Formats: sequence, C-alpha cells, structure tokens
Amino acid sequence: MRTNLSGRIAAVLVGLEGLGLAALTVREIVAIASGDTGSIESAIALAVLTLVGAAAVIAFAFAIWRGQSWGRSGGIVTQLLILAVALGAATGAFADPAAALALAAPAVVVLVLLVLAVRDAGRAGRGERDEEAGGRAGS
Repeated sequence: MRTNLSGRIAAVLVGLEGLGLAALTVREIVAIASGDTGSIESAIALAVLTLVGAAAVIAFAFAIWRGQSWGRSGGIVTQLLILAVALGAATGAFADPAAALALAAPAVVVLVLLVLAVRDAGRAGRGERDEEAGGRAGS
C-alpha cells in the first residue's frame, strides 16, 4: 500500500522521537558510567527499557513509512503516552509548564497526522475493495 503525505511526515516525526529516545539511552549510559546514579540496578533497568522503547518507536516509524497499520497504531499509542507524560509534567509539586508544552505540542501534531493517515488508508482500502468487486462482477 502506498503511504500518503500525512503518513510520510508522521513517519519522519515518529522516527525523530525514536532517535530522541535513543539519545536519552546514551545519556543514561553515560550517567551509569560516571557513577551519577542512586541505584545502579535501577539505572541499568531504566536504560534497557528506554532502549527497547527507542527500538519500538523506530520500528513504528518504518512501518508507518511502509503504510502498515500496526505502525500507525503503535505511533498513536506512543503519542498518547507522550501526552500523559506532558500532563504529568504540567501538574504536581514540581510542575514545569514549558516542558509540558515542549512535549505536548509535537505529540498533538503527530497524533493529528497519524489520524489523517489512518483515514486516508481506510479510504484507499475501500477503493481497492470496490475495484476488486467491480472487476469480478464484470467478468
């Protein structure tokens, strides 16, 4: 299936989010190596989980680029998780509205692009089924 423009832009942005997670993993590894952690076991676990998350988000980006629905679904879930983190950053004792906005704004943009890509993929799928049904009826 051919990916539309909104899907391509979403794929690039989701890929950048995955690279951001990979950079965060590197930062966590540097903190572990420099001894800047309270608990080495927790720090290693967090680095491994962040790396797994980065790999998943990058895989979503490639799948979105190729027009696969599982990539769009994973991308949507990723954006919703980012929005949840942004909400947490905006509230509480150590609230940082600027950080919340920096997280939420790109997530909303990517979420809208992914929803548009899903809508366009649905239209394209219905069009292909209609063509197939018309081809069989005319035989």
